[in-house]
Amino acid sequence: MHVHEVCGSWLEHPFWRGSFKVTDEDQIRQLGAIREVIIDTDKGRDVDMKVVHDIELPSTDFSDLPEPVFTPPSQPSEPVRQVPTSFKDELARAGRVLAKSREAMQTMFQDARMGKALDTEHCLPLVNEIADSVERNPGALVSLARLKTSDAYTFMHSVAVCALMVSLARQLKLSEAQAREAGMAGLVHDMGKALMPLEVLNKPGALTQEEFAIMKSHPEEGYKLLKEGGGVGPVALDVCLHHHEKINGRGYPKGLKGDEISLYAKMGAVCDVYDAITSNRPYKAGWDPADSLTKMAAWTKEGHFDERVFQAFVKSIGIYPTGSLVKLQSGRLAVVVEQSTGSLLSPIVRVFFSTKSNQPIPVELLDLSKTVYQIVSRESKSQWGFQNLDQLWNQAG
Repeated sequence: MHVHEVCGSWLEHPFWRGSFKVTDEDQIRQLGAIREVIIDTDKGRDVDMKVVHDIELPSTDFSDLPEPVFTPPSQPSEPVRQVPTSFKDELARAGRVLAKSREAMQTMFQDARMGKALDTEHCLPLVNEIADSVERNPGALVSLARLKTSDAYTFMHSVAVCALMVSLARQLKLSEAQAREAGMAGLVHDMGKALMPLEVLNKPGALTQEEFAIMKSHPEEGYKLLKEGGGVGPVALDVCLHHHEKINGRGYPKGLKGDEISLYAKMGAVCDVYDAITSNRPYKAGWDPADSLTKMAAWTKEGHFDERVFQAFVKSIGIYPTGSLVKLQSGRLAVVVEQSTGSLLSPIVRVFFSTKSNQPIPVELLDLSKTVYQIVSRESKSQWGFQNLDQLWNQAG
């Protein structure tokens, strides 16, 4: 047989190629542990239907999900389609969008702390600029936003979640208007943190039970703020209130579970956690992006996230997101610079270190989709003791 696609979690199956001819017993044994595989009958044998068990496989598309309710955008026409650009070319433009967005979000948070009514009308142009940047190059703004300083975390986290929500919505094949509604929801999802005591919000250490109880009130406080302001639609209100709910019912504030949680809130939960754990905080350094996806995959199995939404999220940012430390078959270490259009498993990387000589080597840019080199493992930058790896991917050349 010829395998066209190995379905399910990209993080768990052992195959590094998405399409291949089955040639040995080991491959058959490994494929037997996977719930769903798509074969190409034009290139190989078809399935013997006499031995196929009558089982119902989980859906791998989203056609069975209810159509999300969204507020029509205020602009008179559909957004102009953006011309795709390279990661390098988009970095400077994304940096300007981030600077403008940070200033706007900081003002909104300050207004909320001072008891002023929220003016969210000016958020739509921001969402449009963020969505346009993500359309030109999905990785640039998301990757830059991850470099937020701990003192700017609250503001920039909202911008990052906005970008992640737009990218995820497009991966889920939602309409462009719905994608921008999702972006708006991401931008304002944490407004309730504006009403949290600063000594608790910025505490450089673990929270006490009392302090955690205070922080758990931020979804409801944010919902009230947005409701009173009246400038956002039901999608943003829903995500603000429910982005900490879990599929297993152990989230907050309502303890919703499964289909009681909307598609948008499920999306918000994944995007919120990913940016939180990959960002530097007052009490911890951010985790490696690929490492974070591995941990989130385990949490998905425990019922934290909707599995199909999480799988779409992984596809939207790449199995090895920008900034991930990886090891190649050659024994060289590299940092992921950009996703390749050819394969999720073969990004563009900067090679910089040899594990064989245990020494730095001349930096080299490689598009793994155009070479024989393959990634054999994710590596932990903390275990290697590397500092400032972000400088390797966040450079112009």
